[in-house]
Amino acid sequence: MSIARHPRPPELVGVSLEQIMDRYVARFADRTPDWNAFSDANIDGYRRAQHRFVGAGASGKHDDAKIVPAGNFTLSIMLVPPGQGNAPHTHEVEEIFFVLQGRCVVFIEDEEGRRLSKELQQWEMISCPPGVIHGYVNETNEPVYLQVMLGRGRPETAGFVDQKLFENRDAHLTRT
Repeated sequence: MSIARHPRPPELVGVSLEQIMDRYVARFADRTPDWNAFSDANIDGYRRAQHRFVGAGASGKHDDAKIVPAGNFTLSIMLVPPGQGNAPHTHEVEEIFFVLQGRCVVFIEDEEGRRLSKELQQWEMISCPPGVIHGYVNETNEPVYLQVMLGRGRPETAGFVDQKLFENRDAHLTRT
């Protein structure tokens, strides 16, 4: 007989293994790329698609019925076409960019605009601490797939450096 050394969370007490398996397995084939996941994603240079797996990430789309419920982190896959990336931003929690396929330039910068960049290849990553301005850009001719994790189950939407983007950071949540 097996003994669980830790209790299940309240929402899983009495739930069958079949139900747990159905709710907590996510397949890439079942993910729909969301090209409107972020308010900057409709701006040339920042176009990318989010495939949500665990939680909504910083998209704010927490009501997505297909996502695995997030506890203490989120996980998504980002498809970044050539020449695209994301706008410089911060989060209240750490964010990880892990390159699954292709190459990507990641950057951090300070509030005076000083930027440090580094190209990451497949199986390399950066962990961006809370409050540090960061982002990425695909400077190659091939698409890049990034695994993105945030250190909270329901993180705030991105805190864009650009004031206009920051003021409209939740606008994508009302678009269809």
